[in-house]
Amino acid sequence: MPVGERRINGQLLARLIGRSAYERPYYIAVGRSISGLILDGRIPTHTRLPAERDLATALKLSRTTVTAAYGWLRENGFLDSRQGSGSWTVLPDVGTGAGRGGSIVPDAEHIDLGVAAPSAIDGLRDAARLAVGQLDAHVGGLGYSPHGLPELRHAIARRYVERGLPTTPEQIFVTNGAQHGLALLMDLLMEPGDGFLAESPTYPHALDIARRHGARVRTVGVTPRGWDMEYVVDAFRATKPRMAFLIPDFHNPTGALMDDDERAAVVTEARRSGTSLIIDESVAELAIDSGDQPAPVAAHDTDGRVFTLGSAAKLLWGGLRIGWIRTTPPMVSRLMAVRQRGDLSSPVLDQLIVTHLLSDVMRIRAERSSGLRRNRDALIAALRDRLPDWRFTPPSGGLVLWAELPMPVATVLRENAVRHGVHSAPGPVFGGEGTLERFMRFSYTQPPDVLVDAVDRLADAYADTVARPVPLNRDLFV
Repeated sequence: MPVGERRINGQLLARLIGRSAYERPYYIAVGRSISGLILDGRIPTHTRLPAERDLATALKLSRTTVTAAYGWLRENGFLDSRQGSGSWTVLPDVGTGAGRGGSIVPDAEHIDLGVAAPSAIDGLRDAARLAVGQLDAHVGGLGYSPHGLPELRHAIARRYVERGLPTTPEQIFVTNGAQHGLALLMDLLMEPGDGFLAESPTYPHALDIARRHGARVRTVGVTPRGWDMEYVVDAFRATKPRMAFLIPDFHNPTGALMDDDERAAVVTEARRSGTSLIIDESVAELAIDSGDQPAPVAAHDTDGRVFTLGSAAKLLWGGLRIGWIRTTPPMVSRLMAVRQRGDLSSPVLDQLIVTHLLSDVMRIRAERSSGLRRNRDALIAALRDRLPDWRFTPPSGGLVLWAELPMPVATVLRENAVRHGVHSAPGPVFGGEGTLERFMRFSYTQPPDVLVDAVDRLADAYADTVARPVPLNRDLFV
């Protein structure tokens, strides 16, 4: 990575380190705090750290202390110092076998806590029968609707209006799922070498698509507590990315929910930096706890730079491969031209089914919320009972829970869990370059009794992992 591409200033790093810098010995406390930020993905690898003097001033510690902390980081493999270029974050080789390429598709015989895919909603069969009955109105034509069926585009636009965002059917472009929509936007907006800003952790296929397009990927940290907006703003201003991909509604995988002020700030910074914002709302309809839902990010858009991805898969059923992009009518036309390089349109029958189900969306939302609340609470109770030293923030919506382990053993635990008949998703799947080894993502789409059984098996697998851990330098972790 070219020198100067990515850096963090002393004041921001000091704030991320926080009070932990003042434990004795100071230099080890600072070193461990920085290494933890790197392992958790909150400071990306290949980031230039501030000069020792600047960090010492920000922390109100001596420069000697910070020099010793940087030395500790170098000795333990977290820092690469280059003559004349400063010090850059890297990862040590701890032999965990972590990697980005791990599949999150389970074997059929295992209990699945990895894939966040709900079962079909009640009413799907009835909607399918009604859709078949309406085929006569379509079979006389060619069957291609490059923008999407008019009735589906009306139903999607109406739902945005109900959520407080004025939208016309001409602003809706129907896709074969949200991931398809993201790929089309990449084809339309990105050129090799363009900057791409995403959260860490994030939806892994978004990073895969960006890298396939030759993008220069940059990340900003997010936790279940939310986004560090100072860090987000700094990332926009420092890198001026061509595109940013964010999941503000029940973030995958952390479950965080971005508030209205933060949404407005993101759009403002995107406008200043000339960035196109891709907002994934795949689970925006899946609120579990009561409370006002923030307005869509696009409500703060004034110049058409916000592209909103939606999907039927998470609310209705994963087998309905129908998604959409909300944008401006001119961009809809450009997307249609890009799409025709790969396919022509989405299946008519699936679009008709989704149209029928969206007419009953409030009942469906309530049903989903009730079921997910029951499942989430069962998973939380089981984790607290069997794995009480794991830390997590109960998500207020979405499909997944993000848990922090006492030790950085997520990849090894995942392998041991498979032998106990349960599938899970380790943190590195959602990050990059081996980070996030202290985290696991669990979906709660299974019934409560299945989730309790899965946690029992997971607890046994964790006991095996702790009893026979992969060799690590224990001085790195607190």
